[in-house]
Amino acid sequence: MSFPMTPAEARVDLSAIRDNVALLRSHAPGALTMVAVKADGYGHGMTAAARACLEGGAERLGTAYIREALELRAEGVTAPILSWIIPPGEPLDEAVAAEVELSAAAPWLVDAIAEAAGRTGRAARVHLKADTGSGRGGSPIADWPALVDRALTRQAEGTIEIVGLWSHFACADIPGHPSIDTQLGAFDEALAVAEKAGAGGSHVIRHIANSAANLTLPRARYDMVRPGIAAYGLSPIPELGDFGLRPAMTLTARLALVKRVPAGSGVSYGHLYVTDRETKLGLVPLGYADGILRHATGRAEVFAGGRRRRIAGRVCMDQFVIDLGDDPLTEGDEVILFGDGSKGEPTAQEWADSLDTITHEIVTGIGSRVPRVYR
Repeated sequence: MSFPMTPAEARVDLSAIRDNVALLRSHAPGALTMVAVKADGYGHGMTAAARACLEGGAERLGTAYIREALELRAEGVTAPILSWIIPPGEPLDEAVAAEVELSAAAPWLVDAIAEAAGRTGRAARVHLKADTGSGRGGSPIADWPALVDRALTRQAEGTIEIVGLWSHFACADIPGHPSIDTQLGAFDEALAVAEKAGAGGSHVIRHIANSAANLTLPRARYDMVRPGIAAYGLSPIPELGDFGLRPAMTLTARLALVKRVPAGSGVSYGHLYVTDRETKLGLVPLGYADGILRHATGRAEVFAGGRRRRIAGRVCMDQFVIDLGDDPLTEGDEVILFGDGSKGEPTAQEWADSLDTITHEIVTGIGSRVPRVYR
């Protein structure tokens, strides 16, 4: 796919996504793989990423919101999709009609899904979610039997089919954290309650493993794993290395302006950077409106003219500046903000480390003004 020349672009290597998914599947033999493609495919472009994941061997896809799943259906993606954040008022009828699987963590939502199924004339496929210790989505364990009973009642009337039982880790990316075993124990107990009540069976998919658990916790793989960030080539546990994953995104821009300034020149808002010599400055047409966080000021590095250069002065809404020294760079020359590191450029992990955040925030934050260019 090609785009007109733009000031910046996020180049996405779809073969890296395919290879990453294949690698993740190799860590969980015998289990299904459902890749999370929420948040526009973690910033990589949802539809293109979804297709690459399926080509890499994923059997299923996951989205946070129903509208994301419906967008995939509109783009012709037919694989099973699970959506799991469903506040009141969501388009349940459309979701059921489009065969989007839905997560429920409360009896009212089971009822709402069942009523939508009744209106569409199609049984809804439902995954019941237990909160085993993350403190976010999911039914509290004390309320789990009531949720299972309500779902079984609706299943008996033919409006829903229980096809999944699931939960989510809080600390799988912290090796050895005591909550991991605690959550696995709670999940096993929740599964036992559901199975004893009649909500089990070989067709019901049990799943809790995210990227970190997919790669490091064999006990957590059950019937399906749900990688997210790892599918895009970014390590879920950086301190343990990259696990052989390949980053899929390279963020680039073209210098919009190059100018020579004297020593003592203040640069950008607040003059947080002042030149200590006569030098050249290069204007990079990306800013916090595009996901280049304002606190990257003076901290993050980019790659231009064969070497790394720290951001000089305040990151603005649409631009930031780098000090080029006397290097022979000019307007239109490429700047690489981050990539796979093969050219010496920073990686998304280095950006995350320098900004005290995680790679998820780096790649999902790249805004819609930056076109995704696929290869």
